[in-house]
Formats: sequence, structure tokens, C-alpha cells
Amino acid sequence: MDAAVIVVGAGPAGMMLAGELRLAGVDVIVLERLAERSGESRGLGFTARTMEVFDQRGILSRFGEVETSNVGHFGGVPIDFGVLEGAWQAAKSVPQSATETHLEEWATGLGADIRRSHEFLDLRDLGTQVEVDVRGPDGVHTLRADYLVGCDGGRSAVRKATGFDFPGTAATLEMFLADVKGLELEPRMIGETLPGGMVMVGPLPGGITRLIVCERGTPPQRRTAPPSFDEVADAWKRLTGDDISHAQPVWVSAFGDASRQVTEYRRGRVLLAGDSAHIHLPAGGQGMNTSIQDSVNLGWKLAAEIRGSAPAGLLDSYHGERHPVGKRLLMNTRAQGLLFLSGPEVQPLRDVLGELTAYGDVARHLAGMVSGLEITYDVGTGTHPLLGKRMPHLALDSARARTSTTELLHSARGVLLDFEDNERLRKRAGGWADRVDTVTTAPPSFSPGSRLAGTSAVLVRPDGHVVWAAPGSHHDLQMALERWFGQPAAA
Repeated sequence: MDAAVIVVGAGPAGMMLAGELRLAGVDVIVLERLAERSGESRGLGFTARTMEVFDQRGILSRFGEVETSNVGHFGGVPIDFGVLEGAWQAAKSVPQSATETHLEEWATGLGADIRRSHEFLDLRDLGTQVEVDVRGPDGVHTLRADYLVGCDGGRSAVRKATGFDFPGTAATLEMFLADVKGLELEPRMIGETLPGGMVMVGPLPGGITRLIVCERGTPPQRRTAPPSFDEVADAWKRLTGDDISHAQPVWVSAFGDASRQVTEYRRGRVLLAGDSAHIHLPAGGQGMNTSIQDSVNLGWKLAAEIRGSAPAGLLDSYHGERHPVGKRLLMNTRAQGLLFLSGPEVQPLRDVLGELTAYGDVARHLAGMVSGLEITYDVGTGTHPLLGKRMPHLALDSARARTSTTELLHSARGVLLDFEDNERLRKRAGGWADRVDTVTTAPPSFSPGSRLAGTSAVLVRPDGHVVWAAPGSHHDLQMALERWFGQPAAA
């Protein structure tokens, strides 16, 4: 066996998964076709939930001073993330290339084996292991692992080789994306439509300007190479009347509005994460962020399965939890595409939605959807408002030192927070000490109306979601520990 897990694809999803597996002590090989990172940055910045995830792993500081904003949009209609309790602001203008660099440095620092210039060719699921054919610098060879995870993007070779069903809708249009130098244009935000289509202009660090161009009625093309900048400049001139042909392109790409999702995220010993499992219009910067969060949900479950501590059904819960998230992602990106890519006939709908966002419930719903902060998993019945939701950041004062709910998740282990110095509670959790850290702290100061007000104890999974709380859960602590972390060590 060459590794416990082979990951195909060294993008954000692959690197995040590699780091998560290494935190759990699982050997992982990452295969990447490219000899070096492309330097392209389709994704810019992080949603609020991804910022929380990075902070929960102690890697947010790697990005230095990050410009943030609580202003976002839904199809060009402004929304405010500040309406959500305990919400991070979204990070702006962080190139995907920087995200990939920092995640790779983190994963390799933890011991992940990253093999560039290694192209996935084929696989065989043998039931007890997976064989993977790879073309590397020294020729074709075969690797073996317990599991294989495809993180190799929208055209995933792993998905095709395994035969995953990938239903959905084909692209109906083509959009250009270009980062250029030597161009001075006034910023144009999404939502500012033109008679023939839509353009967007955004300044990036280093004197770079990002352009997005979409001409309505332009059918998608089957491309084997990126479009030329001449195509971008010609489309820009047709839409705006301005000549930008003198700009110096850094890189140019084309994409469409295809919307597809696999019917299952796991098939035997092969799993998919990120764009391999779902493709969609890149509206609101959600694609890369959802991909990273797929990997955080999968990593600790796959590690527990490999270590032999996983309860029955834990690995299958990856599909059960993330497939609905991907389905809603496709729904909201298609809705946004109708809003900002359609013509004047949709303006009345934009106006009505703009009026609706003045209502608190509507604003919170849209902000929670786009930011990822309101994702809720089925973790059991109960009345506690945080069951299944992410654990917000809380400063804590334990017997050992000042800490926080965020810092306690750095090691990607479960956490039981005891706010009442309950010795009986701690004893009941003792059998899971190899997987769950029990921390007794003084009761935090909850803000008025906080969903944690009156809480005496909370059990948090390694991915930061609450799976038990007291009072308010209709099942006891032992049931919750067994459901998510398996049998106690004494058994």
C-alpha cells in the first residue's frame, strides 16, 4: 500500500483535504498533472464561513492582513453579512493562487506527499483497496491506496473513470474572464447590465484589473485552449464602445453557465469533492469556498474510517450532508445568473428583490445562503437553536488558559465544552478522550439574544458543527458521542 488515501488534484479542495487528513495522522499522496501552480486566480477572496474554517485550523494568519467587507450581493442585489449573529466579514481580493500556495505550504508542512507532473490515467476499485494508474516523469506506474478522492475539477478524470452520473444543464452562453495590466477603468459591479450583455471591472493588487465580459446570445464554444485577449477586447468594444486592446493580459479564460451535480459523492472506495462533484456559474464567489468546505466535512470522517474508529454510516454521511449543500448551491447560482445576466426584462424582478432585502428575515436568509454560515446538518432532534449549525467564535476562560472555540479546533478533533464544571459529564466522555477534547471553562458572556444563551455544555465535531447541546438535545451525550465518534476506547 503506497498511502491510505490518494487525492487527485492540487487545487484548494485537494490541498485542504490533504491537510485535514494529515492532522488526523493519515498518509496521503496528492497527484497533480501540472508541473507547477498555474498562477491563475478564478476565485477571489473567501466567504465568511471559509474564513472561519481557516481560523479553526490556525491558518488564517498565513494570509496576513486581509481586507474584509460585510457587503455582498445576490445576483447583483446588495446584501449585508452583518445581519448574521457572530458573522465574520468576507475577505476581499485574495487571489486563488495565494490560497493554493498557503494551503499547499500548510499541507506539506504537515507531511502530505505532493507529486506534481503526475497525471491520473485510470483506476480500479478492488473492494478492499484502489489501484491507480499514473503517468509521471519516469513513465506509467501503479499506486495503491485504501481510498481515492477526486478533487480534479469540473472536467474530472476520476469522475469519468469511475462512472459517476453527472446530470444537469449544459452551458447556454460563454463568458470571458481576464486579468490585465496597463488599463485604467472605473470599477463596474455585477448588476450593472448593458443592452447587449454584462461587463464587470474590479481592481486587484499589483496594478492588475479584472475584467468579466458576457455578450447575450453568444453560444458557448468547445475550446481546447484559452481564448485570445483579442476576443475579449472585441467583445468589450461591442458592449461598451471602449477600446481596451492596448492592455497587457496576464491570463485569459472562458467559462459558461453549465450546472451539474453528481448523484452520489461516494461510489465504493472512490469519493469526489469540490468541482469534481458540482459545477455552476461562479456567482458570488461560492465555488472555491464550497469546495474547501466539502473537504473539511470529508477529511475527519475518512480519517476515522481508515483508523477503524468510525461508527457505521459516518463516511456515507459525507454524501448525506454535502449533496444537499451542493444542490442549493446550484439553485442559488442559477437564480443569480438570471438576475445579472438577463436583459432589461428582468429589471422589475431585481427591483422587487431589492425591496425585499429591507426585511430582516429575507436579508438573513440570503446572507446565510451566500456566506455558508447557515448550513445546517441533520444531527438529531432537539430544541437547541445551534444543533447542526456551525459553532460561532467564543472567547473562553478555561482552568488552563484563555482560549476560544476557534483555537480548540486547530487540531481537527472533537471538542466537548463544559460550562458548568460538571464532573459527571466529563466522566461520561472519558472513553472518547483519544478523539474528543473535554474542556471545562467559565460560562462565556453571551450577547443578548445569542443562540447559546443558557447553554451548559456543547459537543462540536472536528468540522466545527454542533452535534449535541445541553439543555436542548433530545438524545443524551453518550448517544451523540457514539453516533459521531464511534465506540469508547474501553469497549
